[in-house]
Amino acid sequence: MRMKENIEGIERFVSPGKGRGLRVTKPFKVGELLFASLPYTYVLTASERGSNCEFCFTRKEGLAKCGKCKKALYCNVKCQKGDWAMHKLECGAMIAYGENWCPSESVRLVARIIAKQKAQKERSTSEKLLLIGELESHIDDVDNEKREMNEGDIASLHQFYSKNLDFPSKTALLTLFSQVNCNGFTVEDEELSKMGSAVYPDVALVNHSCCPNVIVTYKGNVAEVRAVQDMTPGEEVFTSYIDLLYPTADRNERLRDAYYFTCDCKECKTKSKDKLKLKVRKRNKPPGPEEISSMMRYARNTIKEFRSAKQILMEMCQLSLDKMGEVFEDSNVYMLHMMYQAMGVCLYMGDWDEAIRYGEKVLKPYSILYPPYSMNVASMYLKLGRLYLGLERKLSGIDALKKAMAIMEVAHGKDHQYLIELRKEIEMQK
Repeated sequence: MRMKENIEGIERFVSPGKGRGLRVTKPFKVGELLFASLPYTYVLTASERGSNCEFCFTRKEGLAKCGKCKKALYCNVKCQKGDWAMHKLECGAMIAYGENWCPSESVRLVARIIAKQKAQKERSTSEKLLLIGELESHIDDVDNEKREMNEGDIASLHQFYSKNLDFPSKTALLTLFSQVNCNGFTVEDEELSKMGSAVYPDVALVNHSCCPNVIVTYKGNVAEVRAVQDMTPGEEVFTSYIDLLYPTADRNERLRDAYYFTCDCKECKTKSKDKLKLKVRKRNKPPGPEEISSMMRYARNTIKEFRSAKQILMEMCQLSLDKMGEVFEDSNVYMLHMMYQAMGVCLYMGDWDEAIRYGEKVLKPYSILYPPYSMNVASMYLKLGRLYLGLERKLSGIDALKKAMAIMEVAHGKDHQYLIELRKEIEMQK
């Protein structure tokens, strides 16, 4: 097997209290690319078929269908041939099961890892610093509920892939699913819409901080790690594993649930933004601690319900906003979450004016509460800019798109296709 390679300006090291990590060995400026990584394996989300190439994730019209299953689409013959080693694992089953072909993305990723490990004996270009088998699994930390989910995924793996794969032991499969669940990445576009899922062993070495100094974005299915702060030699590389909008207790609850650790970064120690994130209304009789705690429980439960709901109704959003608004200021993160959901419902219903109203309420607090160069802020500028243009509010639209572009030039790099398209979009309005 090929020896471990180096990435210029980056080295793997043992991070005190965190285990493995990455640090820089040379200076990096804001917006500079630390490194890029091809995925070890990846899958396009089923709902994106028809608009994105199955192989390279390029978004374009006129994609060509797989001649057999008619489901997978490609830019050209080159992309189709490039994907066949993985697509052949699914093509026949997609035909046989039709609408009943429904493995989860975790199952699809695991199937592809098994196939690749069998076919490829050399270290891949996505394993310069860490082998796929060295990914942390936290198998001993998995609770019964997650173990049952993994066992369900194993059953699905056998159902949909048994004709094309030889499977390792159940213990090995449980470990592999835990590795994918702990280390998988959601590949997103410029508006943070999900395009697919992928595993990047080298990028998985980057530890978490709620004060990140890098951001991970995507060029097709390639992960790019860029600085969002100036970095000096010896400094550890940190990204964020979770949405940083929420207060310290919520963030750490999510980290413990998904990644089995508690963050001890500066923001988690000082909780400097928690008061602003949990701002309550000024009333003649201020809400007491119990009323605030009760409303926070209500907000958290409502968020969980909305995550699992198939269709979020406008009435539910407004009801929740009215109830929480009795205690929370509009800038409170639970109000912001619900307004963001309401904006999504308005977009789904075609009510663009209401979508703008909610988006404008969200944008200013987002700009304060998120770290610099956050794609959460950029994506909101993009959404609003395109809505303004759709309603012929040209000046507002161009201004919002330019603000999105300023963030994206750092997060994605100035030569990214998203930036090229955005500049054309702005130019067309002049």
